[in-house]
Amino acid sequence: MKTEDVRQHLTTPLTSPAYAPTIPRFTDREYLNVVYRTDPEALRAVVPEPLRIGEPLVRFEVMKMGDVSGYGPYTEAGQAIPVSFEGEHGEYLHAMYLDNFPATASGREVSAYPKVLGSPSLTVDAGALVGTLDHGSLRVATATMGYKHHELDLREARAQITVPTFMLKTIPGYDGLPRVQELVRTRITDVTVKEAWTGPARLQLFQHVLAPLADLPVLQIVSASHILTDLTLSGAEPVHDYLKGAAS
Repeated sequence: MKTEDVRQHLTTPLTSPAYAPTIPRFTDREYLNVVYRTDPEALRAVVPEPLRIGEPLVRFEVMKMGDVSGYGPYTEAGQAIPVSFEGEHGEYLHAMYLDNFPATASGREVSAYPKVLGSPSLTVDAGALVGTLDHGSLRVATATMGYKHHELDLREARAQITVPTFMLKTIPGYDGLPRVQELVRTRITDVTVKEAWTGPARLQLFQHVLAPLADLPVLQIVSASHILTDLTLSGAEPVHDYLKGAAS
């Protein structure tokens, strides 16, 4: 294979890429969001500068992807933290666990999503919307919300899921030091909110050394939402270079 041919390939392995070279379109993406108050010192320990924290809040989310171009259906769960950057309000994506390897690989390589493999689920059980996350055979999170108790304004639902998201992109060099270390920003586009609901909710987080969601403990439930939407994820753009000016 000639050099110019190699340069046309943007994924690995070279001849059998781990994910499709496409911008995924999400159809019937279903959210369970539970926003809770946590320990501010615990937040400060995990949110990187120059992001700033306001209220000590965390959004636990479970997302059931009805259909995704390039990947097919899958489910994802994680934590997002409200932050601001240079006056712009958004969320820092702290942790993401999903059951689809191509989506995991592309999220980390193409953008900077903090994705690892896990076993999340989103189901309805006896009048409750139930979101769970397992790591291996152990439960690490259980969220419950009253199923479609009260309609949520579609504009408010759209605002909840379209805030800018910030992520930390780190690529190690062969010397063991960071070769790339950037804060990047992305956002959701082409959004159609089909349904939106709110209601009472509860969230339990369980200690696990390899899935430390409980390091951001649940002190008080603030709000919950159940949203069904179609959307596209835009590409990531760097907004802060941690290595700029560092000694080589």
